[in-house]
Amino acid sequence: MADVRLRQSILKDAIRENVDAIEGRLPRGLRRADRMRRRLFRASVFVVVPLALFLSINALTTGKGERTDFLVVSAPPAVPAAPATVVNAPIGLEPSLFRLEVRSVIIDPGHGGTDPGATASGIAEKDVTLDVARRLRDLLVEQKITVSLTRETDATLSLKDRVAFANAKKSDLFVSIHVNSLPSVKDKRGVETYFLGTTTDPHIQQLAGDENRSSGYTMADFRRLLEGVLADSRQGESRKFAESVQGGLVTSLRPVVPRLQDRGVRSAPFVVLIATEMPGILAEVATVSNDEEARHLRDPGYRQQIAQALSNGILAYAEARNHPPSRRS
Repeated sequence: MADVRLRQSILKDAIRENVDAIEGRLPRGLRRADRMRRRLFRASVFVVVPLALFLSINALTTGKGERTDFLVVSAPPAVPAAPATVVNAPIGLEPSLFRLEVRSVIIDPGHGGTDPGATASGIAEKDVTLDVARRLRDLLVEQKITVSLTRETDATLSLKDRVAFANAKKSDLFVSIHVNSLPSVKDKRGVETYFLGTTTDPHIQQLAGDENRSSGYTMADFRRLLEGVLADSRQGESRKFAESVQGGLVTSLRPVVPRLQDRGVRSAPFVVLIATEMPGILAEVATVSNDEEARHLRDPGYRQQIAQALSNGILAYAEARNHPPSRRS
C-alpha cells in the first residue's frame, strides 16, 4: 500500500512539473526566492494601475460636466518587478495564427445630443462625427463589410450604452470617431489614432478624462474595467489596426491639407476601448480649434475625404487579416 502511494506521489509530481514546463513556469523548487518579488509586483499592479485608471475615468469632472480639482498622492518607488506574465496573453497565440477574418465593424460617432463635444468656429464635434460615420458606413458596405452605428441620429448616448451595443453586435472591429481641440496652441492641427493602453502623458490623460466624462459606469464596474486594461489579448491587434487607420488618414488627407501633422499612434485608457470586446481604436480625424481645419470641416467634400481615409485604413487592416501572406518558402 505504501509503495502504491509512493508511486502515485511520484507520478503526480512528474505531471505537475511537465505542466509547469509547458506553461513556461519555473520548477517549484526554484520559485520560492521569486515569490516575494511577485507579491510586490502584483500589489503594484492592483494599486498603482487602478489609481491611474480611476483618475483618467473620473478626474476632471464632478459628473455634471463641471471641472473639479483633485489630489494625487504619489505612489512609493517602484519595486523591480518579476516578468508580468500574470497580465499577458498566452505567448504565441496571435490572431493571425487562426486566420480570423474581418467581416463586420461597429462605427461610434463620438458625442451627440446634449453633449456637443469640441466646438469652435460654429462647428460642433457631434455633427462632424455623425456625418463622417454615415459616409464611412456607405463606403464599407460597398466593400461587403457589415456595419452598425452606435447612434444614427443626434442622440445622447452614454459610453456604457455604446459599449453594450457594440458587444451585443459581436462585430470584429470597433471604430470611435472624434474631432480634437487644442485651443491653447492655434497652429496645432493634425490627426492621431488611439488604441487601448495606459499613459503618463498629461495631455492624453486630460483627453481621456474629458472623453470618459459621460461613461455611465460606477465604482461597482471598476474591477471589470481594470481587467479590460490588463487583459491585453486585444492590445496587439488594436495597435496594428490603429497604425493602419493612422496611415490611411495621413496619406489621404495630406494632399488636401499639406501642413497636416501626423500626431501618431498612441495608447490611452478610453472607456469605449477598455470595455468593448473586440480590437478597437479611437480616431481624432481633425483639430477643430485650428482655423484652417475648421474651414475644411465645413466642406461636405472634405468630410467625405475623411470617411474615405478611414475606409482605406480599415480595409487595409481587413485585407491583411482576410488574406495574410503565405509563410511557406
